Amino acid sequence: MNLPLTHIVVAIDGPAASGKSSVARALARRLAFAYVNTGAMYRAATWLVVSKGISPNDAERVRALLESTEITCGLNNRESTIRLDGTDPTEHLVDEAVNANVSVVSSIPEVRKLLVDKQRAYAAANDLVMEGRDIGSVVFPETPYKFYVDAIPEVRAMRRARQGLADSIAQRDKFDSSRRTSPLIIAEDAHVIDSSNLTIDGVVGEIIGRLKQRGLEIEEVPAVVRQPAVPA
Repeated sequence: MNLPLTHIVVAIDGPAASGKSSVARALARRLAFAYVNTGAMYRAATWLVVSKGISPNDAERVRALLESTEITCGLNNRESTIRLDGTDPTEHLVDEAVNANVSVVSSIPEVRKLLVDKQRAYAAANDLVMEGRDIGSVVFPETPYKFYVDAIPEVRAMRRARQGLADSIAQRDKFDSSRRTSPLIIAEDAHVIDSSNLTIDGVVGEIIGRLKQRGLEIEEVPAVVRQPAVPA
């Protein structure tokens, strides 16, 4: 059972290339909140699996590997970081092998439980903007501030291509939406935003307007005033 939140959490979910990462990062900066990219956490786990020569389809070996690995999640300049046994996997997060297998690894229940626990730990000491695919539905279902950022498939495919990634948007959507554990869904109380024809600032502005409507006092605080703590 999830405990009551002691800090503000803005949950931003959405499919691949919907713009949610750019929006979440920009929003966090506007609010002077910490920004947590949960997709990077699942990509880091996937990189570890493939780098060890383990089949992503071997759930038992994947589970054993991650349980035996020291996974350290923190913050640097208010943005989430992850290290695996002291190694920073950032430069490998968009490797072809990672891109091809991240959906499989992230569908393993034990992987999601392990990383969700670490994601929730961020809220123990920080106001957050957290983005992913199950933030409003699974990680922080109790937050009243939930958003789902989407875009039409053609726009998302172009964005994906600009990122240098060639995976199929349709296949990724099908996999993420049909997995048994924490599927990609729109939380019942989430506000849906179509980013197809909006700039990042436009989406951020809409979110801030909605947050004010929900009673959240918005104050853009200089970064030097509020330093988020690193979760244990």
